[in-house]
Amino acid sequence: MAEQRISLITLGSRDLVKSRRFYVDGFGWKPVFENDEIIFYQLNGVILSTFADAALQDDMASGEFCRPGAFALAHNVRAEKEVEALMSDLVSAGGRVLRPADAPPIGGLRGYVTDPDDHAWEIAYNPAFPIDDDGNIVFGT
Repeated sequence: MAEQRISLITLGSRDLVKSRRFYVDGFGWKPVFENDEIIFYQLNGVILSTFADAALQDDMASGEFCRPGAFALAHNVRAEKEVEALMSDLVSAGGRVLRPADAPPIGGLRGYVTDPDDHAWEIAYNPAFPIDDDGNIVFGT
């Protein structure tokens, strides 16, 4: 049986320059490696990469992608006031608001923003999912 772990998340990108601006200027993340086809960001225990569409299709031996995907990535923040501030930064860096920040039925605050390639990001504060000193989220503690 495989261990419960996600090691790397790779997102296809139509334009790596625009994608880089979203992740670097919006989130404030720093690439750990980049070239003309791929950019890697070291996160807490996971690596996120943005891969030029043509190169990713070649790597996957697939001629097509299903877009937009039926998934959302999430970035939880430590305080409610950080949700709208981060969403604003992401929009300024080329993102687009899908859903303005509001309170979900379970409490907290959340909104949705897409990156330049239409990958959905939920920006959320959820008091039931604390973030530890290392930036890791823990379910329901």
